[in-house]
Amino acid sequence: MCRLMCVKNRESFDIGERLADLAGIARNSPEYQGHGWGCAYIVDGEWRVYHNIKPIWEDDLDQFGATTLLVGHARSAFRDENIVVENNMPFSDDRYVFAFNGELRGVRIAAEGRIGAEKVFNFVKRFDKGDIAAAMRKGMDVIVRRTRYVRAMNMVIADRENVYVGSVYNEQPEYFRLRARDDEGGFVVSSETVPKNGSWRIIPNDTVEQLR
Repeated sequence: MCRLMCVKNRESFDIGERLADLAGIARNSPEYQGHGWGCAYIVDGEWRVYHNIKPIWEDDLDQFGATTLLVGHARSAFRDENIVVENNMPFSDDRYVFAFNGELRGVRIAAEGRIGAEKVFNFVKRFDKGDIAAAMRKGMDVIVRRTRYVRAMNMVIADRENVYVGSVYNEQPEYFRLRARDDEGGFVVSSETVPKNGSWRIIPNDTVEQLR
């Protein structure tokens, strides 16, 4: 199951430093997280998106500069299949970026996408009537009902100003749940804690939350 991280702050921060945290999480994971990686970050009010088929810990993480909002994702491909850079997250459209980790067994949803995560992104957006948090809640509820078994379903959706997190898991909470930490001027949400100042809290199971 993939690893993800999102960082937002009022003040600019060094992207490479935060990606190094994600790289450490991915490299030390009990599951292989080296099937490529990607990040999306804000520069001058617009998203820039980067993908690489290398493992994140083998890439140059000092190439990106600074930002106030970052979404990073290290991929563990399901059954070691479809390992091409086009399948790396975060996915993006004109408004949102999206990162997902989880495993859905026997899911039955009709949505466009090369891989399951992209189908989930497009499926959730169907319910967006101007409130993406409500769309996430509705979409996730429908997916749970149409899936034989949900090991985990975690997602981050961000626009240029806001970040929304959804989390559902049914086993191995230490591995599958998301954590969040408030920083001065912002926050970090991550698949695992990193040794920085501040206390971490657990994103509650079966919730959608706007992080501030």
